[in-house]
Amino acid sequence: MEDFPNCKTNENNSPQNSIHVTDTVIQNVTANRGTSFVIIGYDDCSACQKQAQVTLIVNKTTEIRNEQGDAIPVTALQAGMVVDATFSKNMTRSIPPQTQAFQICVKDTPQDYVSTSGCILEVNRRGQYIRTISNGKPSSIIRFNISPETRILDQTGKRITLSTLTPGLHVRVDHANFMTASIPPQTSAFTIQIMK
Repeated sequence: MEDFPNCKTNENNSPQNSIHVTDTVIQNVTANRGTSFVIIGYDDCSACQKQAQVTLIVNKTTEIRNEQGDAIPVTALQAGMVVDATFSKNMTRSIPPQTQAFQICVKDTPQDYVSTSGCILEVNRRGQYIRTISNGKPSSIIRFNISPETRILDQTGKRITLSTLTPGLHVRVDHANFMTASIPPQTSAFTIQIMK
């Protein structure tokens, strides 16, 4: 993906005090009392190929731009969007950590979703994600991040909770058609359904 001319690091923020990530996927967007929170993944250890989550605190000082470089409101951000982001190195010790967002530039917007079938390897209730594998191939492992909007369904289509899912279940996941470059890749799950 090309960098857009208006998606440059905000010059008002010192590079020593900020982190800039490119081509990351928004995993969830929430709002509370006038402040918005955008969860993204980022490489916090390039040598060990580990990707962490961080919650970006978005307020009036955060610059948000679309693919054309035009300013947009935080309400235009949605899970599945590919973005570049610049944020503070100062983070809370929460899980995931929270930090101030300086700039978010949308690079691509999901037009639809894709479906992936596989067997659940891991259900992480604390981290709110599952990992699946297809055809027993380690290269097919995907981490699906779960948000409050994710629909989890049993074999009959009835809504169930994340705690109902267990390793070994065969599921179909409708998810964003963008994935992170991490190992394993990550994406946002829209629907998870247990298959027969």
